Amino acid sequence: MSNIVETVTQDIIDALNNDQLTLPSLPEIALKVRDIAELEDTTINDLTDIIIQDSALTARIIRVVNSPLLRAPQEVKNLPMAVSRLGMNYTSNLAIGLAMEQMFQATSEMIEKRMRALWQLTGTISTWASVLATHTKILPPDEAMLAGLVHRLGALPILAYAEERDDIIQDNITLGKIIDRLHGPLGEAILKKWEFSEDISQIPKLYRKTDRVSDEPDFVGLITLANLIHNREIHAGWGLKEWKDIKLFDQFHLPADKEHVIYNELEEKVKASRAALM
Repeated sequence: MSNIVETVTQDIIDALNNDQLTLPSLPEIALKVRDIAELEDTTINDLTDIIIQDSALTARIIRVVNSPLLRAPQEVKNLPMAVSRLGMNYTSNLAIGLAMEQMFQATSEMIEKRMRALWQLTGTISTWASVLATHTKILPPDEAMLAGLVHRLGALPILAYAEERDDIIQDNITLGKIIDRLHGPLGEAILKKWEFSEDISQIPKLYRKTDRVSDEPDFVGLITLANLIHNREIHAGWGLKEWKDIKLFDQFHLPADKEHVIYNELEEKVKASRAALM
């Protein structure tokens, strides 16, 4: 098994370094939203006109606005109301993040299942990140949500590569090891290709470094915490980390106690809100 992991890992690294690895493109609707949102004279109507072209995306944005994640004071029934409620930045980040689901598709049934599981995982961490951002009031919840949706984006080209290799498709353990090893640098490469900011682009490469210390709270640290808190009751991986040794909890003013009541309260908000994103 180790030989296959090493061989495939090196093949993918070589392809990336030689510009021969096909990295996913940001969906067209997401590109349009980002382009229009970055213009200085853009209005809410301009942004609404772009998003409303995608009926599924429109419906999901309205659903998010009406979810416990945002708790609109009155029911939002149409897109202009939703955009007015959210504001330009929140709407554009939400639209870009939700549009990414289009990339989580495959022709192989085995890879399709992994794609769906990956989207569900990133959606859960994204919701945790948004809920934590709202609770701590340190980072914007909309950018936190987007950060969560992109943190494992680097798995996509690996899964696309695996579709061409029957020996990998049938071997979940090997495929998992390859993803674990490579999704960080590949995710960073994708986000840089999409011209995302440095604070977002570095997330896939750094979020697993629980001992990382930054001068100020950032999105990398928030995604690290989201993974730790979500997996706090699991006896493997993230769940085995000793929280008392992780300085991120102090930095975000969160208790370094897995059994603290606040995490059960926040989890209820995550469960109630997650369905709106997925």
